[in-house]
Amino acid sequence: MVTGPGGEALAEDRGIEMEVLEEKEEEEQKEEELKALEISSELHDTKTKLSVEQICFSSDVPDFDWNSIDTSQLPDSYKMNSPREKKLLRIADHYHQQYTHLCPERKPLFLHPVNECGVEKFVSTTVRPTLLPYTELYHWDGCASFVSDYLTMEPLKCPLTPPSSLYSPTTILKYQRGNCFDFSVLLCSMLIGAGYDAYCVNGYATHNICSLDESLEECPLLRKPQEVPKEDVKKSNKYRVKSLPDMHSKFELQQEAKKKAETEATEKKERGERDMDLVFDLSDAVHWEIMLSETDKPLQLLLGAEKKNELFDRNVDDMEEEEEEEEEEISFAMPPSWVAPIQISPKEFETRCSQGRKVILYKKAKLEKWAPYFNGNGLVKRLTIYADSNWTEAVEVKEWFKNREDMLDMREVNKQTQLTTEYFSPGHLFGLKVHAYKSMNPQTERVMEFYTETRVDGLQKLAENASEMKEYFMGRDDFKYFQHTEFRTKRKKVTLAGVGTDVNSRPIVQIKECFHRNLQKPADEDIAERVFLIEEEMIQLTYHLKDKYITASKKDFFKPTESYRKQSEIMTPEMCITYQAGSSEQHTKLVHLYKLLQKLTEEEKQLKQQVWRSQAEVLKILEIRENEEADIKLSASIYDTERNEKKRQEYEAMMNAKKDEFPGQNEQDLDYLAPFLIQMGSPEKMTRRQALRLRDNCLSDFKNRLVSKANIIQARFEKEVEELQKKNQLFQENQNQLSEKEEADLLADYSETMFRIHILALRLDREKQTAPQKYLALEEKLRKDPRLAEHLGHA
Repeated sequence: MVTGPGGEALAEDRGIEMEVLEEKEEEEQKEEELKALEISSELHDTKTKLSVEQICFSSDVPDFDWNSIDTSQLPDSYKMNSPREKKLLRIADHYHQQYTHLCPERKPLFLHPVNECGVEKFVSTTVRPTLLPYTELYHWDGCASFVSDYLTMEPLKCPLTPPSSLYSPTTILKYQRGNCFDFSVLLCSMLIGAGYDAYCVNGYATHNICSLDESLEECPLLRKPQEVPKEDVKKSNKYRVKSLPDMHSKFELQQEAKKKAETEATEKKERGERDMDLVFDLSDAVHWEIMLSETDKPLQLLLGAEKKNELFDRNVDDMEEEEEEEEEEISFAMPPSWVAPIQISPKEFETRCSQGRKVILYKKAKLEKWAPYFNGNGLVKRLTIYADSNWTEAVEVKEWFKNREDMLDMREVNKQTQLTTEYFSPGHLFGLKVHAYKSMNPQTERVMEFYTETRVDGLQKLAENASEMKEYFMGRDDFKYFQHTEFRTKRKKVTLAGVGTDVNSRPIVQIKECFHRNLQKPADEDIAERVFLIEEEMIQLTYHLKDKYITASKKDFFKPTESYRKQSEIMTPEMCITYQAGSSEQHTKLVHLYKLLQKLTEEEKQLKQQVWRSQAEVLKILEIRENEEADIKLSASIYDTERNEKKRQEYEAMMNAKKDEFPGQNEQDLDYLAPFLIQMGSPEKMTRRQALRLRDNCLSDFKNRLVSKANIIQARFEKEVEELQKKNQLFQENQNQLSEKEEADLLADYSETMFRIHILALRLDREKQTAPQKYLALEEKLRKDPRLAEHLGHA
């Protein structure tokens, strides 16, 4: 091995070369890594562009071709811009230039898209504030509901960018379709017209919202209102067992509460920082920049950034001129809307849904809407609730109706229990309010509720099944509020001829009545509960509690047998057991107890008839409901000229027929004084005495006619009641011998009689209420009659 100075130099050169090679390798490696990063970023950008393109073109193209709409009949404001509008567009362009310079990373503003005529319009002038003549549209929820129902949503061609055009609300209403921007402009126009401070804001939302997919949302009709928790009122009770003392450390609880409050404050602060684009205080110049101002002191634009920017090389004079120009632009008043007045005809407002029907899918629910009169049964809305998310297994159906003559408002059907509940508006026959049932067959389980103000008996609720019937009352003069009737189950009866028949009757086992307190009577004379044990021939009376007593007075009556009643009418002590609260002695004499027993026996017969009337009324209601559902009729408002045209023609034809039948009839035949003037010889001028006599004769005759009419109704009412009593007696005597068909016929006849009695009772009550009013109205009319006014003015 040879060494020397030359060898050392060679080694040093080789070491330097090795270091240079290593540095080159490191540089090449870094370059490769940078290229790889650039390639990955390019790939990422390419993927992003591809994903955006896929999003933009993934939505289906709308079936409707907006390019084919006819714009020839639109006003000139749609096809051209006024000088003020042109100036506004220049201001908008200048504002947009400043915005893009100050915020280059943000997307362009949506300021002046083209309208349906291809003319650029400033976006705010597309809003046309309008108050439509429908009370439902005076409120925000009514406006939102109408826009949602009336228009069909079209998705944006690209959901990441605003549309290139923005059509007028009138065109959108005409074709009943539009995108989310069209929806917003129309709704904003209606809300501002109704007095709301409304704005249109564009931004981003989830895919479900943009595509109107509410299948993951709960139906609004199923959302329950939040209940306000009521504070528990602790009642002091000295006998209450004391609770164990709280062994938790108050200091530790305070520290935990303090720590929790600090955490919530931090989260709130972070949330506020994240939502800082979400500040909608338009007077806040930090977050909002004003474009146009109609005030004398407009907010200044953020010009400081422009002044300090080195890219703009301008002198001070040019900047001052531009500032003056900007201030002039800011104080420029925006021109009025170029859109024609928004108009919605009554027919369009009534039809609402496109094609008259709309379906919305919610989470495990489906909502269907129809226009009024679209369905022959008056159905306007149906909500179907499902057990699964695929909308296959229905568990409940709710239906809403309008304009039904039977006053049906809503029907609920539980598919699992087969329970149907119907709700009615006031005005139904018999005052029916709610009807819940599983079958329309008689003597099956059902519940009926009534409008008590329309009923004579004050019946509020009736619940029955095969073995019992419960009735609830309100506002009765006898203070009765509850009645419970128990029936014996059906069984076969054998006639004298030995032929077995299946009787459909329900023999009464017992009737229980409950009464409120009558303060006009002493407590121990005021009956609280009365029980008639029909088969046991027993009557039980329970009186109200007296003050400071824990037991109530009672009387138990044992009715004598038929053989005993024929032999003697004497009351024995064994026939009544009496308990007088607060006294061990029996103060009531036997004669008084006997009279009370006779009275109770008579009331028991009347009570049986009342139970029969209730059963007959239920049968009549079921019959009427079956007839109403078999032949559904819809009513029309008197203001609905289109649907009332047919009725108007029928009325005119009827009046023309009457005129043809009585051609000589004229308005003089309707003169209420004509018959009495004829009796007086029709004097041209009357004295005061004649005028007074004429008035008295007219009023007396009218009074007699009112009384006569009331007497006729009263006589018919009494006759029907007498017929009902006869039929009831006939049934009581022969109920064990009646066949099923004979009993059904008797029940139907009984039901018809009850129906007539109910109508006559209503007519009689109405006649008694309106007769004084009619009399006073005629008296006032006679006083103002020109033929009598000069004599009766000071009478």
